[in-house]
Order: sequence, then C-alpha cells, then structure tokens
Amino acid sequence: MTQTFPRQGSEFAELSRVIKKAGLLRRRSGHYILRMTLNLVVFAGTWVAFAFLGDSWWQMFTAAVLAVMCTQLAFIGHDAGHKQIFSARQWNDVTGLVHGGLTGVSYGWWVNKHNRHHANPNHEDEDPDVDISVLAFTTRQGAEKRGLLRWMSRHQAWLFFPLLLLEGIALHWSSISKSRPFERVLMIGHVVVYLAAVFYVLSPGLAVAFIAVHQGLWGLYMGCSFAPNHKGMPILTADHNLDFLRKQVLTSRNVRGGWLVDFTLGGLNYQIEHHLFPNMPRPHLRRAQTIVRDFCAERGIDYAQCGLFRSFGYVLQHLSEVSRAIPTRPEGRVDHAC
Repeated sequence: MTQTFPRQGSEFAELSRVIKKAGLLRRRSGHYILRMTLNLVVFAGTWVAFAFLGDSWWQMFTAAVLAVMCTQLAFIGHDAGHKQIFSARQWNDVTGLVHGGLTGVSYGWWVNKHNRHHANPNHEDEDPDVDISVLAFTTRQGAEKRGLLRWMSRHQAWLFFPLLLLEGIALHWSSISKSRPFERVLMIGHVVVYLAAVFYVLSPGLAVAFIAVHQGLWGLYMGCSFAPNHKGMPILTADHNLDFLRKQVLTSRNVRGGWLVDFTLGGLNYQIEHHLFPNMPRPHLRRAQTIVRDFCAERGIDYAQCGLFRSFGYVLQHLSEVSRAIPTRPEGRVDHAC
C-alpha cells in the first residue's frame, strides 16, 4: 500500500516529519553495544587463533577473516562519525577513535572527508570521493591527467577492482599523513604493533603473504561496500541547482537485498535514506526505505535501486564510457613528423 504525504512546507520537511513520527531517528544504543561486543569478540578471537596457528599457511584464512572483521569495525566507525550510536557526541567520538585505532584509519581525517562528501555528493569540484588521482569520473577530469595517470584513466574499467586491492594501504597512508598529531601517533602505533606481531609469529615470506592477503582483501571489501552507492550516478557541477532532497536522492543508489546484504554492506546499501538522514541508526534504514521510496514516487523523483552485481555493472559501464571519451594525448600536444 502506497503511503500519502500531507503537503506542508518544503518537501524534505514533509518527509522529515513522517520519519520522526515513525520513531526512526531514535538511537538504538543497545543494538550497537551488542553488535560492537560481538565484533570485538570475533576480532580478538581471530588474533588469538593467529597466535596459536603460528608459522603456517593456514594463516591465509586468518588474514581473510581479519579483512572481514576490519571492515565490520570500520562500519561501526562510520556510524559513530554520523552520531548514530549514542546521543552524546563525545561517546560517539570515543567509539570512532577506538575503532579507528583498531583498523588503522584516522577517525578525524575520515569524518572531515566524509562530511564534505555528504554535503555535496558526486559534485565534480566539491566531493572528495570523486577526486581520485588514478580514476576519472568525468571527461574533464580525464583530460586534465598526464602520463601514467592518464593511461590508467583510459583503462580504468579494467583496473578498477585490482586498484581496490590497494585501497587499504591508501587508507593507512592518508590516515598517517593527513591526520592530527594525536591520531598520527595512534596510526603509526597501529602499523608498528601490527607489523611486529606479524613478523614475530610468521617467517618473513609468510608474513609478507599474510599482509598482502589481509590488506588486499580489506581494501577490496571496503571499496566494494562504498563504490556501488554513487559511482555511475549523475555527476553534479556548479551549473546544477538542486534542493537538498533531490541532490541527495538523484546522486545515490540503493542496493537491493535481504539481511545478508544489510550485514555485508553495513547498511550502506540504503544509501539514499542514509544521505537524507545521516544520523539515522543503521537498524532503522530498512523501514525508512519504504517511506522514502513511496515519497519519491509520489513526487516523480527518480529512485535508483538494483542488485549488488548490477550496481557494479553500472560502475564499470560509467568508467568505461568516460575512458572512451578521454583523448590519447593531452589537448594542445602536436606531434611533428621527422
């Protein structure tokens, strides 16, 4: 049954009233405490298993489990950054700092970057998530690249998933180089303790393999969780003039699925609802989805939703289309015959 909405004030104000009346902005601290406890038990248990297994190739399975758990911990850090977990800001920040320390991602740096993304999603000039040196999301970005970066942009659809294997390393580097002094010390401490533990328990060759599997799969999982949400959706420029509701909805994509998709993507599969109400607790997003979808349908606002693999298809299709539009040589370059 499609819900009807009374028209009072701005469209987003109308939607907000319905969402608040449904109680979907109330904190679910108990849910999060249980989830965090289970995450930390599994995370700690995996490191205990790592110590008992010793110098064995079975550690590749340990590395894979750690990649999954680090991503789940990062999802909690994401929710803390949006103040979804506790009413008091300081408790959210403490939660974010702890989870950032465990995963090696600077909470302060990431929150600043992510808030800029939420303010202007998919904006060519203002969204840091579409300002990636090795990728081009518009032909203008591609035309501005030179040398190896230009070559990579022209082959980016093929390179996309291999590049995600390096995303974990990139997050560690940005967390160290761009964070505040206190967090920089925390991030360096994370790397030192991690490397010391791995090389103490494992022989050098096995240690390198463990790090490659752990960090590679973690980066791939993180990238595959965030990429379907906006990549391949409309890119905004300074010429666009959209209200808040349309700016958030038209640039976002939901990923259809049940509880397994919800768990695997950490609630980011409800990207439209998350962008409209960033502080909405994760467990409420599924209920909000029905309300927001009906609201958009009533007003003729495009509401993008598809399956997980189809979403990756849209991402690769967009990257491929941009690649084909990038000229082989930078504009202004002239080749002279000998």
